[in-house]
Amino acid sequence: MKLITERAAANGLLIILSAVVLFHVLVLLRVIPFAIVWGGRLTDETQLLTFETVSILLNLMMLTAVAVRAGLVKVRLPRLLLPTILWSMTGLFLANTVGNLLATTAFEKLVFTPLTLLLALFSLRLALSKPARPLVELPAGDTKR
Repeated sequence: MKLITERAAANGLLIILSAVVLFHVLVLLRVIPFAIVWGGRLTDETQLLTFETVSILLNLMMLTAVAVRAGLVKVRLPRLLLPTILWSMTGLFLANTVGNLLATTAFEKLVFTPLTLLLALFSLRLALSKPARPLVELPAGDTKR
């Protein structure tokens, strides 16, 4: 796992998760057809609204967790909360990878399968590491931590 640095994993997660949120917002706004998401199984507007809203909120929560782990957001959390979230993200992305392999649309198989596998690897990298210091340096003189 040392092939991927903690900083690269955090930055990769922040970039990809931000892009995923934007993608789902565009699906919700009907800019991107909803037939290419959720395995091509959504059948009506209610399902679209429910699934996309949950996805956006979940991705925003994961973005926040990665931002905290990277030292971009300063909050105090119970010691085991962040590792638990990162391990959960790893499991979720691995499950999503399997789901994408079983999708009915070629787009989901070809684009999202490697993407969710990469997200799983990045999440695993952060879950396995024990940060001694934040991944982002604090400005000089800033002692709040």
